Amino acid sequence: MSSLAHKDDKCIFCAIIEGKIPSFKVLETEHSIAFLDISPVSEGHTQVIPKYHAKTLADLPEEYLKDIGPVLKKVALASGADQYNILQNNGKLAFQHVDHVHFHVIPKPNEKEGLILTLSDNWPARQVDKEQLGAVLEKMKS
Repeated sequence: MSSLAHKDDKCIFCAIIEGKIPSFKVLETEHSIAFLDISPVSEGHTQVIPKYHAKTLADLPEEYLKDIGPVLKKVALASGADQYNILQNNGKLAFQHVDHVHFHVIPKPNEKEGLILTLSDNWPARQVDKEQLGAVLEKMKS
């Protein structure tokens, strides 16, 4: 059982961290925990979460974010999959369903299992020119 530096008593992920809700723990560090998703998209689908309740990445202290990267890599390798997706959503419009930062590590063993994305259906790519990209870059830097 772990104690959270910052928690929300109504958060399902905070309850998992505290051991109030059981999980199938894959890996745990001082700042992160990884456990199998209970509604997996493919075998080995794992949630990786910080032990700090933050709704989005912008709310997460750097030390927790620094810890998650290596955990994601270890979980992906532990899945045994050569191909996989790492998915993280911020906000309702971006399909975040639990208001606690979390990353999905989703093994992609074949074309029918895992995360299904098609460029024509789900990736709304736009055509832009160099001037538009330059304007966006300046906006982001300011």
